[in-house]
Amino acid sequence: MTSLNTLPIPHPTRTAHEHAWLVESRHPTSEGVVVYVRCGDCATRRVDLQSHPQVPPTALSREARHVDPLMP
Repeated sequence: MTSLNTLPIPHPTRTAHEHAWLVESRHPTSEGVVVYVRCGDCATRRVDLQSHPQVPPTALSREARHVDPLMP
């Protein structure tokens, strides 16, 4: 029997934080070095481009987080 008076299942929410990017891999290209990074805390991933060795990398992609349907 299905009840019409059910409560939503609580899901823990992630708090905003400053990402601590860890380099997973890097590959030289004609535009510079493409760097694949992952946040050590929340596993968010991003792709960066370092156009010159003395210039910090800039983001090529938006932050993306893998969503595991089995994990809240």
